[in-house]
Amino acid sequence: QVQLVESGGGLVQAGGSLRLSCAASGSIFGIKGMGWYRQPPGKQRELVAVITRTGSTNYADSVKGRFTISRDNAKNTVYLQMNSLKPEDTAVYYCLITTWRDYWGQGTQVTVSS
Repeated sequence: QVQLVESGGGLVQAGGSLRLSCAASGSIFGIKGMGWYRQPPGKQRELVAVITRTGSTNYADSVKGRFTISRDNAKNTVYLQMNSLKPEDTAVYYCLITTWRDYWGQGTQVTVSS
């Protein structure tokens, strides 16, 4: 059974940094896309960043220049480096790994204080 384990969330002051990790365990094959989404309080889940198997990336306009997504194919792990954090980045962050189906992480809370 495939599980995605997220780590790295927490409380940080505005301007600070956090690094999220998401590792897939179990029998997972043929990983294609990997990505991060977030759900701010009272809002819908939204795309943050995605990365293809070959390393092509796409970011939400709100995080461009501040966040960097990367992946380690050998470890089935995706990362999100978040710099210059703002209070509006506060949300539950979810990782997504896509094979023939989608796998979601359990979510990790990121809180940015002003």
